[in-house]
Amino acid sequence: MAGKKTTRIQATKPSTAGLAPVPAIELDRMKRRLDQATRAAWLYYVGDKTQDEIAQRLNVSRQMAQRLIAMARTAGLVQFRIERRATECAELSEQLRTRYSLSFSDVVPFSGQDTPDVAVSAAEQIEAVLAETDPVILAIGSGRTLRSAVTQVFPSPCPQHRIVSLVGNITRLGRASPYEVVQRLSDLTGAEYHPMPMPVVADSIEEAAQMRSQRVYRLLHDLVRNAHTQFVGVGNVARGAPLHQDGFVSDAEMDELIALGAVGEICGRALDRDGRIVAHGTNARVMAIPLDDPPAPTRIGVAAGPLKVEALRAALRGGWLSGLITDEPTAAAILQD
Repeated sequence: MAGKKTTRIQATKPSTAGLAPVPAIELDRMKRRLDQATRAAWLYYVGDKTQDEIAQRLNVSRQMAQRLIAMARTAGLVQFRIERRATECAELSEQLRTRYSLSFSDVVPFSGQDTPDVAVSAAEQIEAVLAETDPVILAIGSGRTLRSAVTQVFPSPCPQHRIVSLVGNITRLGRASPYEVVQRLSDLTGAEYHPMPMPVVADSIEEAAQMRSQRVYRLLHDLVRNAHTQFVGVGNVARGAPLHQDGFVSDAEMDELIALGAVGEICGRALDRDGRIVAHGTNARVMAIPLDDPPAPTRIGVAAGPLKVEALRAALRGGWLSGLITDEPTAAAILQD
């Protein structure tokens, strides 16, 4: 790349004197855009990537990649060497992508805020899918992080799309899950939504088989088969983990999964440390679209935190994710394996 300069990326903070306070969600959005510009600059000046390659890495259009590189220059981020913290995030993202053959990886800086840092990135990727002009199907799991991500999605009418749940939304005691997100996302977009009105774990194998034979489950299965993208949370398996704490599995069921070597779960489906689906336990009774049937061309995992490291390693080792959104300390811990 002729004339390519060694890059320094430096955070800038525009003056807000005399202006009305900026909503927190908008500040998050501005910060994420700067972080994206940083990654684009790093890939362009240091990684020696073309704009098409950068667009693919960041899951944006080529025009957006051009704008991000231009933004990095005009904002004074590009100087003589890289200083901005997002540089380390860009490097970790590339390492994850290469080691686990991911088509997409986004590692975000860790801020320690109440709202998960990965939620803003996940919201942007959800928005990118919903920005498609032609009708698409977006399949999505449930959980705290995905719920936080959906709250960050900008309302935008796109009634041509369909949003489909990958997992049941009822607890063992018959309560609706507070972390079911398809209706929330539909409210923001006007897209048609398809929940799975079933328990996350059936009481018996026979009951699970009966529910899978129902028309509503078969329709959901067919919709997911044709989904454009799946977004899933990745949970840990332990006493007090969300799957247990939120009442989807009992004490005895969780203890059984632990005894069987489960360390993580995707949509309630338990995985061992090597990413294999655990043969017994609640897996035979989970009311979720199977991970391997149909295979997902694009399945993006969204998770972060020290309790998720082993679960994320399992999901990546098993090849269950084609994309990952996580934060810097989590990514670094995963790569220490």
